[in-house]
Amino acid sequence: MQNQVSAPELPARSRPVVVITGASAGVGRAIAHRFGRAGYSIGLIARDADALEEVRREVEETGRRAVVMPLDVADAGAVFAAADRIASTLGPIDIWINDAMVTVFSPVWRMTPDEFRRVTEVTYLGFVHGTMAALRHMRPANRGTIIQIGSALAYRGIPLQSAYCGAKHAIRGFTDSLRSELRHEQSRIKLTMLQLPAVNTPQFDWARAHMPRSPRPVAPVVEPEVIANAVYEAVRRPAREYWIGFSTLKVIFGNMIAPGLLDRYLAQTCISGQQTKRPIDEMRPDNLEQPVRGLHRTRGSFDSEAVDSAFAAPASMLRLAPIAALLGTVALALAAGRATRSTRSRQVRRERHSQLG
Repeated sequence: MQNQVSAPELPARSRPVVVITGASAGVGRAIAHRFGRAGYSIGLIARDADALEEVRREVEETGRRAVVMPLDVADAGAVFAAADRIASTLGPIDIWINDAMVTVFSPVWRMTPDEFRRVTEVTYLGFVHGTMAALRHMRPANRGTIIQIGSALAYRGIPLQSAYCGAKHAIRGFTDSLRSELRHEQSRIKLTMLQLPAVNTPQFDWARAHMPRSPRPVAPVVEPEVIANAVYEAVRRPAREYWIGFSTLKVIFGNMIAPGLLDRYLAQTCISGQQTKRPIDEMRPDNLEQPVRGLHRTRGSFDSEAVDSAFAAPASMLRLAPIAALLGTVALALAAGRATRSTRSRQVRRERHSQLG
């Protein structure tokens, strides 16, 4: 799937309603723009009221309606109240998109229990709260679509993001359970999870970090608009899951076939691969507990390397898994071999330098 999608304009008499959490920046903001252009009325949920007002104005410039609900998705009661307010203002909720997240870049031993709790409350329980709010409105009508913005890290944890990876794994387990329950009652509510690659969002500029250098996404990186278009397509063509980007496929299939090999590869490449060359500013503000003012935008700081298209595979393509898994494993083995040789080469150079010294 390419990121350029031609969507027919919805007639004025038909304005479906979409609710987006994490709508003030990054992927959530790009999704709001995409659905606004397609003619949807939009409920915007995030913590920063001023940033949400900016998004509202951007949406309403296209002639659409938007309602701003500043809240923390960790607060279940606030999420439920927001859903009621949006439905009473815009009409019945047709689509609910869970996207809100926070993370901490850090080895496990440098994190505090409170940091783990906070990431879990927002990134996992925020999705649970949003899903429950959506179900309260959709089940009586037996209709609607719920989209979970996931990650390749829902299948494979990586170093320096243990709390975030744990939350994404939990979202996938929760969503699978709910999917079976909906199927049992023959519900017509559609439930889709999108597993993302690294995306160029502002999270790397404001996430809390306990490491020597400033955070960066693991290459390759895509622009948020790629994900927004994939979400829009997932609503139009529902599937159990969408896997976006070949890097996501390689990570998932590689972990299925050779998790031990992937352990070694990530140990050798993913610590430095998530850090820039810039020393981190120990005093920089982070958004773990409170939003960071003035940094809300759609794209992050990595435009120079981010691409504006990506392949997306629906779950029906899993029949190709054996071939893809083999290719992914071969690619992973080659990459791990290169990383090992590079590590050994650096060790030899250090030893020679020590001997000469």
